[in-house]
Amino acid sequence: MRGRRTVAAGAVMAVLAGGAVAGARAGAGTAWAEGGRAPGEGMARFQRQEVVWRGCQAGPDDASGKELDEAGARCAEITVPLDYSRPDGRTIKIAVSRLKATDSRRRRGVLLYNPGGPGVPAMYLALKVRQAEPAVAARYDLVGMDPRFVGRSGPLNCGWPSGIVGSAGPDRRTFDQGVATARDLAARCAVHRDVLPHISTRNTARDMDVVRAVLGEAKLSYLGSSYGTYLGAVYLQLFPRRADRVVLDSAVNTELFGPDLTSTQGPALAAALENWAAWAARHNGRYRLGATTAEVLATVSRINQAVNRGPLRVGGHRVDARVLPMVLFTVTSGDSEEVYAGFAADIRVLRDAARGAEVTPTEVLDQVLTGLSSPDADGSASAQTAIFCADRAASRDPETYYRDIQAHRADEPLFGPLIRNLTPCSFWPAAPAEPPTRVRNDVPLLMVGADGDPGAVYSGQQVTHRALRGSRLVTLRGAFRHTVYAGLFAPPNACVDDVVNRYLVDGVLPDRDSTCLVARGGR
Repeated sequence: MRGRRTVAAGAVMAVLAGGAVAGARAGAGTAWAEGGRAPGEGMARFQRQEVVWRGCQAGPDDASGKELDEAGARCAEITVPLDYSRPDGRTIKIAVSRLKATDSRRRRGVLLYNPGGPGVPAMYLALKVRQAEPAVAARYDLVGMDPRFVGRSGPLNCGWPSGIVGSAGPDRRTFDQGVATARDLAARCAVHRDVLPHISTRNTARDMDVVRAVLGEAKLSYLGSSYGTYLGAVYLQLFPRRADRVVLDSAVNTELFGPDLTSTQGPALAAALENWAAWAARHNGRYRLGATTAEVLATVSRINQAVNRGPLRVGGHRVDARVLPMVLFTVTSGDSEEVYAGFAADIRVLRDAARGAEVTPTEVLDQVLTGLSSPDADGSASAQTAIFCADRAASRDPETYYRDIQAHRADEPLFGPLIRNLTPCSFWPAAPAEPPTRVRNDVPLLMVGADGDPGAVYSGQQVTHRALRGSRLVTLRGAFRHTVYAGLFAPPNACVDDVVNRYLVDGVLPDRDSTCLVARGGR
């Protein structure tokens, strides 16, 4: 579980790194989609292309590719348009993996998996679905697709010296430092101005449909978590009659997705931190962070006050007001005993550092702090930010963000300056090519999520549930975790897994919304 916390913490940091179709331009880009006119020869050549399936290992150091090969996967590159409104123009390559159904006689189609992000490579993670849910893997070819300009799909890399803007800190000076950082990061992406408008979720959804056609499937089944739920919802909006069985795990708010999505997370983050604090109080004999929930939260507050006065030295790391809220954000990594214990150990280190003691970070804390201070070597943070910026325009007035942060200093003292801060999108060198997607359809599908999810807040899940009028929502009550299916990034829950698997395997969609509970022991 420490390993899971490390993965989840990395995903959390990635989210914070960046941070009906309307309009004539949108119409030009979507006329070939389901519900529009039939695709002309420009699109037909992509849908009918021949692809060559090969081994997945790209070189001797490619451990993920080797593992895919050992599992029997095959990989390929599929050609798609850069700009779907100009299918005869420039093209790019999309990398995909395919694990064939283990029960070929009962195979029912293709299931494409997107784990979230945005900007997370998915080729390898399709294998994790097979390992976690063999009954699903028996019935479906599992497909992982690295989204355009991510991973093996021609990754975007702006050469950022750091992947984060971080928290706005305690005052105007620290806010202005963040503005300068965001401006600099955006300027470094100007060299890619020609492709930036096309790194959108809408285009990734169109790429998915090309993959479906190339695989010879009339319909596509889909599993998406976190950001992958937004991608799935956009696909349903563009191609409603090409969707088969669709599961959205921990849905983000489709009406807000974009650079400022995190601004709604304050209450959910506070609740998650409080839930952990109650756990830490019950284990005060070990961690000595406080005998009550209030005392534990006071300990965290004192750490925050200390970094607002000046940076803490944690081993070889410098933890300042820009960084600390991002470390505290890793409380969203899960709500299991193991994850909470790891977070408590990290807070104990930070408490001692705030008291002036010489400290050594835990292994996970060291990895988190190293990641926050490292260059964006693989371009993952710049690619993620590019997706946010291409999906929805941000305010270009820094004062908008400063006023919002100041208005919430009292009610969101820990996380407000982080989740409400501006991103490089405020200075982005390219505007979105299309308006945001308005999701409104009645395609049947299954949604699952936790009511205490600090990443995809429950109120946002409900907004998306109402927009997807054919959906059924299964709520995991009393859970403070982001993603709930199959134990892929958080503890598994048998009730949720059973509902999802009955739908994917047997086609049984619940006839109404329902509830699952966290069992004793957190599962």
